[in-house]
Amino acid sequence: RITRQAIGEGEQYTPLSLRSYELWREIEKETGKKLLEITGGLIISSKAKTAITHAPAEFFENTITAAKKYDIKHEILDASHVRKRFPQFNVQDNEIGYYEYNAGFLRPEECISSQLFLAKKYGAKIHINERADRFLEKDGIVKVKTNFGEYKAKKLIVSAGPWLPTLIEPEYAKFFKVIRQVSFWFAAKTSIERFEPKNFPVFVWELQGKKQGIYGFPAIDGQNGGVKIATEQYEITTTADTVNREVNKEEIKTMYENFVAPYFPDVSDICVKAVSCLYTVTPDSHFVIDTHPKYPLIIVASPCSGHGFKYSSAIGEILAQLVIDGESRIDIRTFSLSRFQE
Repeated sequence: RITRQAIGEGEQYTPLSLRSYELWREIEKETGKKLLEITGGLIISSKAKTAITHAPAEFFENTITAAKKYDIKHEILDASHVRKRFPQFNVQDNEIGYYEYNAGFLRPEECISSQLFLAKKYGAKIHINERADRFLEKDGIVKVKTNFGEYKAKKLIVSAGPWLPTLIEPEYAKFFKVIRQVSFWFAAKTSIERFEPKNFPVFVWELQGKKQGIYGFPAIDGQNGGVKIATEQYEITTTADTVNREVNKEEIKTMYENFVAPYFPDVSDICVKAVSCLYTVTPDSHFVIDTHPKYPLIIVASPCSGHGFKYSSAIGEILAQLVIDGESRIDIRTFSLSRFQE
């Protein structure tokens, strides 16, 4: 997953990002695992952009503002400097770049397994392949019904991602839209070296003349792994249980012709891998981290609208603070669940 320090989605996110960087390094130190790799990050935009993403229209400008406010090392590059420094990108003359030195990527599988390892180390019980069907708060106790039985607790955190709409009441579920996304890995035409992390940054590209933008990563697994490039779409909804997990040849062909070939001349049409995933999106594309409006013992921590993984370690810390102390040290008022009913 891409991780950045200066966040253009809103000023409330940069403190989350900076704290997450600290926590990822702490987890790395304790587990010996490599989770966060710094490659540098490039955001490309222009005044003529037409792409619709989860971010606000001022995403590029907001990112620069956050970088200046928090003294995050960055550069602003015109098109000629982008071409000179990163010739892999076929930028247009009216495009500009924001380059952040300490952006990079997280390895999500390693991040998750490392945190599960530490959770078990410190006494947590992990139940896998067990489906939560419903929860109820009554008489100062929370009950959770699963396909294996029933559990009771003093507090409950519901962090169910695309399954949240099936667990929460309809009056709140209607605010959460589940959307299928697809990520693609394409091989390089010649040597993969120019797309390796030492030469190629993570990137976000707000395109011109397209309804979608693109984002992607260096070839972190060499020639056999390919270059990951993806778009975001917000029109076709699905559910966690009915989503089509297969990616067909037409999707691959359309992706390459419309979003790869015009922008990366040295990336071939050989698709090494393509996988689908799910975004769970709110009406304003911001997070939900809040006590349930009706049930004070239940905390809802989802969805993240497609841009949450980089903050997940800090969100975990916030949830622990809410459960233990009743409040978070980082301001999360903008993530209230009740905001959609105001």
